[in-house]
Amino acid sequence: MKTCLVITGGSLDLSFAEAFLKERRFTRVIAVDAGLETAKKLDLIPDVAVGDFDTVKPEVLEEFRGMEHIVWDVHQPEKNETDTELALNRAAAMGCGEIAVLGATGGRLDHLIGNIHLLYPCMQKGIFAYLLDPQNKVYLLDSGKDFFQETLWGKYVSFLPLTQTVTGITLTGFKYPLFRKNIEIGTSLCISNELAEEEARLDFEDGVLICVESHD
Repeated sequence: MKTCLVITGGSLDLSFAEAFLKERRFTRVIAVDAGLETAKKLDLIPDVAVGDFDTVKPEVLEEFRGMEHIVWDVHQPEKNETDTELALNRAAAMGCGEIAVLGATGGRLDHLIGNIHLLYPCMQKGIFAYLLDPQNKVYLLDSGKDFFQETLWGKYVSFLPLTQTVTGITLTGFKYPLFRKNIEIGTSLCISNELAEEEARLDFEDGVLICVESHD
């Protein structure tokens, strides 16, 4: 399966990114606009550069423009999609089945909320896409999932409805179990749960959940 790393132009903890990349290898790397500056700091040469490039420093843009193998996906600033959406579309078009997005959670809240929503069309295409920062791993679920202590991103696991209603939620092996509970937008019932055992299980009948694995 092809995997893709998307580096957006949002704020990113470089020490975290360096540690993360030491443990992971990706088939493709996409830099989004000012994400080129982060790629430079991480000594990464992207396969694709996407965006309108209105925020990247001119000298950094010029340096990468001189690299022959980079594919440039250039757009006008006045457009319907954000640069991050264009990058996710590009990753999907390249046949990537997993997309890790760095730099998508810091900074403006409208971009953060929008980036979470951008995970939905990826999920519809069968792509596992997720946002990462030092504290959080955010992704969507439309079916059940097993959770393991040894691979959990942090101590806490939260579930929030992306659709109006998520029905039949059953949590097994969690500190706060549930049995066939329905939740709707506007509830905080499933926030800050924890695994009570080495393995836990989420099941639900219908809807889409935002899952956040996190730690303090």
